[in-house]
Amino acid sequence: DTFLCDLLSLGYLTWDLMSPNQVENEPDQTYVDRSPVPQPPHIIFIMTDDQGFNDIGYHNSDIRTPALDKLAADGVKLENYYIQPICTPSRSQLITGRYQIHTGLQHSIIRPRQPNCLPFDQVTLPQRLQELGYSTHMVGKWHLGFYKKECLPTRRGFDTYFGSLTGSVNYYTYDSCDGPGRCGFDLHDGESVAWGQRGKYSTHLYTQRVRRILATHDPQSQPLFIFLSFQAVHTPLQSPREYIYPYRGLENVARRKYAAMVSAVDEAVRNITYALRKYSYYQNSVIIFSTDNGGQPLSGGSNWPLRGRKGTYWEGGIRGLGFVHSPLLRKKKRVSKALVHITDWYPTLVGLAGGNESLTEGVDGYDVWEAISEGKESPRLEILHNIDPLYNHARSGSLQKGYGIWNTAVQASIRAGDWKLLTGDPGYGDWTPPQMLSGFPSSWWNLERHTKPQKSIWLFNISGDPYERFDLSEQRPDVVQELLARLVYYNRTAVPVRYPSEDLRADPHLNGGAWVPWVGDEEEDNWDTVYPKKNKDWKKKKLKQSNSRSFFRRLNTRIMSNRI
Repeated sequence: DTFLCDLLSLGYLTWDLMSPNQVENEPDQTYVDRSPVPQPPHIIFIMTDDQGFNDIGYHNSDIRTPALDKLAADGVKLENYYIQPICTPSRSQLITGRYQIHTGLQHSIIRPRQPNCLPFDQVTLPQRLQELGYSTHMVGKWHLGFYKKECLPTRRGFDTYFGSLTGSVNYYTYDSCDGPGRCGFDLHDGESVAWGQRGKYSTHLYTQRVRRILATHDPQSQPLFIFLSFQAVHTPLQSPREYIYPYRGLENVARRKYAAMVSAVDEAVRNITYALRKYSYYQNSVIIFSTDNGGQPLSGGSNWPLRGRKGTYWEGGIRGLGFVHSPLLRKKKRVSKALVHITDWYPTLVGLAGGNESLTEGVDGYDVWEAISEGKESPRLEILHNIDPLYNHARSGSLQKGYGIWNTAVQASIRAGDWKLLTGDPGYGDWTPPQMLSGFPSSWWNLERHTKPQKSIWLFNISGDPYERFDLSEQRPDVVQELLARLVYYNRTAVPVRYPSEDLRADPHLNGGAWVPWVGDEEEDNWDTVYPKKNKDWKKKKLKQSNSRSFFRRLNTRIMSNRI
């Protein structure tokens, strides 16, 4: 009886009340199962920006995140979960289910003035969910290009969109700058500029929009997919004062503001979870929480005790915070060590939505729902973290050092089973404790990071050495050669890099003061400027600009990470 009551409360069974006359007149229908077919679950995907591995309460008690901690504790914590080291690649992999080498976005981020966006030949996750009957909505940071209207979220599978198109905006004014004098307004509602929302703190504003969507949608009529992509806790470090006060004991000002922004996100997630319960979504919902990349220590973030930071292929840049919370989980309240990658959400969510394997054919992700929900082994055994042929080649690398298999000057990283291989320049690999004290010159924190690595190849047993302190490349050349061969295999499947030169027509001053599409959809794309030589020439021209531009570059370096 208790079991039946549980099923009734979840909506999987209904009492079919019939009068005696009905039963007598329709004897052949007495035992017909009239229970409603379970509707696919509502999916709420919450992504934070630049939140470090050490920046959540269940990893670090100095950070107050009671709502996130509770959701994670009652769900499944993903402690072997991988993302990308910077914004655009993570979002592209989530939306397409493909590695960057298969979308042309393997180098850096999409910058505001670049005529570039998510390739049009990719069928996105929200488009697949639309095909399966979902109402799809996105709120927050896009950062997947907007030079044409066809690039906008509303043209890539989302029924509604509310948020910012560029990579970083002011949390109150929504101004976004791509160099001195190149600033514009960046907050959009659908395909219109949302001028009237200026002055409202973005974390609160985005939360209000999600709650409005939940309040106006009928959870029984149609499944819902919401992608909430917070700009928090990306710089600039801005937070309402009430969130800063509890951290007044932290001497480091950047860390104090950063922690306050994390707490604001925690409150937002609590309010959204409350709305899911209030409006009858919760019992048939799946809540996924994920960061997009590692934290930036120079801006208050912390990945301790992992090595590296945002913008690097060390664990601190690519091992993400993640958990799943849902009443539909078979085995809850546990920690999962299953290997999961951000590309896996595409086939996993399509499968949860009722789609068959034909809808995810050719993607690089795996359906990992059974590994998450039931504790089974992950179908994923390997992750290509990336191959970036345009990133600065390591001077110490060569084809000879790669056993004649691979040029180790090229930045690349792969994980297979317990082993992780890095080649080229993976980014400066330091172990940065949380900066508790104020007043240290920023150059002090750069000492180790600005030491040029004399190597171009590293091998770690990442399961036994998650902090990457013991390089085994010389002791295990057999493993090195096997993983180099895997890099060669993947590289043969790579598409050309899409990294065009900036377009002067993108300047907001030429477009009404806002960052908006500036190229007509009928205009043909030109990818002749994506090769390394021309890209380097473009960088040299930038270095010849004024001192103010040089200052901006240094500031951007601190925020985004070195030489991305």
